Amino acid sequence: MMKKLLALLIFTTSLVNAQYTVKGTMTPPDKGDWVILYKIEGAKQKFLANTTIKFDTVAISGEKQVLGKFSFELPNTATPGAYRATYRNSGAGFVDFFFNKENVEFVFNPRYPDQSVLFTSSRENKLYSEYLQAYNAVQKKIDSLQASYIETKSKDAKKAYKKELKELEDVQETYENKSEGMLVNSFIKASRRYNSSNPHDNIQDYLSATNENFFEYVDFKSDELYNSSFLIDRINDYVFYLNYSEDKDVQQKLIKESITNVMKKISSDKLEKAVIDYLISALTDKRNGPVVDWMFTEYYDKLPTENQDANFKKEKLDILLATVGRVAPDFSWKEGDKEFKLSTLNDGNKYLLVFWSTGCPHCVKEIPELYKFMQTHKEVSVVSFGIENEENEWDEFVKNLPGWHNAIGTHPEYKFDNETVKKYNLLGTPSYFVLDKDKNIIAMPDHEEDVEKYFNSNNE
Repeated sequence: MMKKLLALLIFTTSLVNAQYTVKGTMTPPDKGDWVILYKIEGAKQKFLANTTIKFDTVAISGEKQVLGKFSFELPNTATPGAYRATYRNSGAGFVDFFFNKENVEFVFNPRYPDQSVLFTSSRENKLYSEYLQAYNAVQKKIDSLQASYIETKSKDAKKAYKKELKELEDVQETYENKSEGMLVNSFIKASRRYNSSNPHDNIQDYLSATNENFFEYVDFKSDELYNSSFLIDRINDYVFYLNYSEDKDVQQKLIKESITNVMKKISSDKLEKAVIDYLISALTDKRNGPVVDWMFTEYYDKLPTENQDANFKKEKLDILLATVGRVAPDFSWKEGDKEFKLSTLNDGNKYLLVFWSTGCPHCVKEIPELYKFMQTHKEVSVVSFGIENEENEWDEFVKNLPGWHNAIGTHPEYKFDNETVKKYNLLGTPSYFVLDKDKNIIAMPDHEEDVEKYFNSNNE
């Protein structure tokens, strides 16, 4: 009897202390040697643990290959949901997966995580990956037949379209049934795409229907979807990619309209806060000051006081000090013995402010080309601001830029920490700002050729 009780006690203790493992294999390994594990909650990531990558050399088909391996342990109390293994500070440097009380193992190429991840353990993740592969294969055929029908109005294309649509419905039903009671069931239902029962006659009708029904199968009240990247990813696609125009004025209008449509679908306070924060952050990263201002006025400032953060708002607005619609941050410089100040400069109908560096190959190539072009626009006063470690090389370079205002900014430790440079929150060099007579920023061309296009089309 005592032995049975002892065995039962040992068994029970092992259940209480049971752990789950998350293992990843990189092939080939990434440059770094660390991985961080997060749990996704709303639009945020909750830190769980970090580990190092162990490198191993194996022989595959007679050739040596280096693998990078990492592993995490999750306690028995770990909450089911969406998790993220991150191995880079930015960009596509993570693998998302579902955890639901089972071990998870996957192999992937760290350069292309979305396209290459293969789950070798985890019923949930295997089923969802299998579903996406099966669904997308049929959807691709439907999209092709829709395009063919717009071109030809062929009865065969229409017939084939309806046949594939039935196939897609069968795939959806099969995997919804297979995933019944599983975590991924919510994601399989929400991943379904809207398709018209008949192909559209023209591209405009197709785009309109896609826009109107983009969120047809998305449950904005689902906790499972909320605690993953799914909702934010869908909203991001809808706002920034589906509704797109090369005309910047039209694009601004489309962004506002799409955000308004998204916000109408949200009834949860926690999701509303998460989406607003995300969109403001994304728009700030894109330096879209006018829409960020609109977002604060229309949505953020109307949140309950406890859901607002003065530091968050200040941080975003500080980043946007130098964006279209703002007055260009002021600074002063010397040319010989004479001192100049941007705010009081009055020698142009417009101004072109360009930040560049002699240590930047693109700048060294573009600045002479820009100088040559601007000789045809004498009504525009150019202020070139060199971001430099020291003045010697810059002094020699600007000798070839007579007629421009040439200012320089340095810093004893890191040149981009120069006070003026920081005010402009540059995304890179060269960076261009077009100012009106009152020093309001009216355009931010991306490249030298964009500067040429701007002034050639705005000759007033």
